[in-house]
Amino acid sequence: MRMRGWKRAMALAPALCLLPALLGGCGGGESGEGSVYWLNFKPEADAALQQIAKTYTRQTGVAVKVVTAAAGSYNETLTAEMDKSAAPTLFVVGSAGAVETWGSHCYDLRDTPVYRRLTTDTFNLTDSEGRVCSIGYCYESYGLIVNRALLGQAGYTLEDITDFQSLKAVADDIHARADRLGFDAFTSSGMDDSSSWRFTGHLANLPLYYESAQDGWTQAPARLTGAYLDNFKAVWDLYLTDCAYDPATLATGGYDAQDEFLKGQAVFYQNGSWEYAALSQVYSDEELAMIPIYCGVDGEENAGLCSGTENCWAVNADASPASIQATLDFMDWMVTSPEGTAVMAEQFGAIPYEDAAESGNVFLENAEDYLAQGRYNVDWMFQYTPNVDAWRAGLVSAMNQYDAGGPWDTVETAFVSGWASQYAAANS
Repeated sequence: MRMRGWKRAMALAPALCLLPALLGGCGGGESGEGSVYWLNFKPEADAALQQIAKTYTRQTGVAVKVVTAAAGSYNETLTAEMDKSAAPTLFVVGSAGAVETWGSHCYDLRDTPVYRRLTTDTFNLTDSEGRVCSIGYCYESYGLIVNRALLGQAGYTLEDITDFQSLKAVADDIHARADRLGFDAFTSSGMDDSSSWRFTGHLANLPLYYESAQDGWTQAPARLTGAYLDNFKAVWDLYLTDCAYDPATLATGGYDAQDEFLKGQAVFYQNGSWEYAALSQVYSDEELAMIPIYCGVDGEENAGLCSGTENCWAVNADASPASIQATLDFMDWMVTSPEGTAVMAEQFGAIPYEDAAESGNVFLENAEDYLAQGRYNVDWMFQYTPNVDAWRAGLVSAMNQYDAGGPWDTVETAFVSGWASQYAAANS
């Protein structure tokens, strides 16, 4: 499944299969004694990737190990694993900050077969010398996932929600009638490591995106103005107010928003297209939709979903030549073979490669439909975050204080002053 508007890359000529093995062979190629170690970024894809690794090994004889980092711990896991003698040969470098950290360890992917199969260079990350450090292997979207059946039971349709004010009116009414309806407006907003990234990363993207659009960012700014933090607060307050949970308890963890949504306990669930595989086990496509996270900015009725990617493959330049070759061959197989493309489509959604399989993901179809209507994409500006883990940790702490009755000023300080501090630390 390909997003409309993606630039088409140069069509592959059959002669590419005659390129020297140095650039990676077609269909697996000779990899000598090389092997593949993929440090996976997405916990929800682990089971499928373990199976596809076994399939590749059966077909080629090349050993493929997949290790999956726990949710919210990828950077720490990567740092620890890269210090080992048997370090990952394939890993994720998904932001400009990650390029600064890991760029010197990244093999230049330009002119490799897997690079040439891309249909767009939009998601590739380069260093200051123009080396292609990582390439996007999927394109994702996030917003508010909607249980359309429950929305209908409450007396509303998707067409009733066009901006923040209409979203708030619908959510407020559902929450007020939750006891009679048997469900509430929003799932829980847990702030433990397995959930807080939805808010300190994805929800926080809204003030970052609108500030970047206003100020014309081309790189991470040293300081934020915080011009749209009132909009961030408005959405967060809505999540806290129109749900079944005491905000003061969100810091302690133990909530499972996905399970709440699967059980029909709430209409709205902030998350992304990667949730489709799990949700489609319970709901039909007709019962699901994804709408923008409206936050009250002018003209937001023309907004689409938040779409982009942090999932960018990098190859370890410090690995042996044989393992680099084995890894390039494996990547190429993943985006060309029937087995590989099926898993990519099922687990990751929209794949920007010539031979991409159809994903059938209704949330990505929603993203396409918004773009086809001429709505603007809300770009992933959180990828500019300096020292992302430290910045988000400060924001989690401040939001927990606010949820327990503290002042909003603490959140603003963590957002704006915390950004400046982490920028200074990252660029010292």
